[in-house]
Amino acid sequence: QVQLVESGGGLVQPGGSLRLSCAASGNIVSIYAMGWYRQAPGKERELVAVITSGTTTNYVDSVKGRFTISRSNAKNTVYLQMNSLKPEDTAVYYCNADCRTVAGRRVWWGQGTQVTVSS
Repeated sequence: QVQLVESGGGLVQPGGSLRLSCAASGNIVSIYAMGWYRQAPGKERELVAVITSGTTTNYVDSVKGRFTISRSNAKNTVYLQMNSLKPEDTAVYYCNADCRTVAGRRVWWGQGTQVTVSS
């Protein structure tokens, strides 16, 4: 079993910054890619950013140049630094992790953290 716990969401004004964290714990043998998704009201969940175990990154076009994904393998943690936030970034942000445990390999999800960008 793997648990992903997100933190760092909240209310911020347009142009502001937030840093999200997601820590994985449990019977983890190894973690492959880790990523951040978001879901705004009335919209489908979308990929925001992903980072491989080799630290290759990829971003959705709408956040390129504003968001940075990073990870600490020692802490089994993935981060999302969000700068120059816009109202359209408002959503519930979810992290996921492709993990191998003694039971096998699958993708696990966090519970989500709310990010609201508003003046």
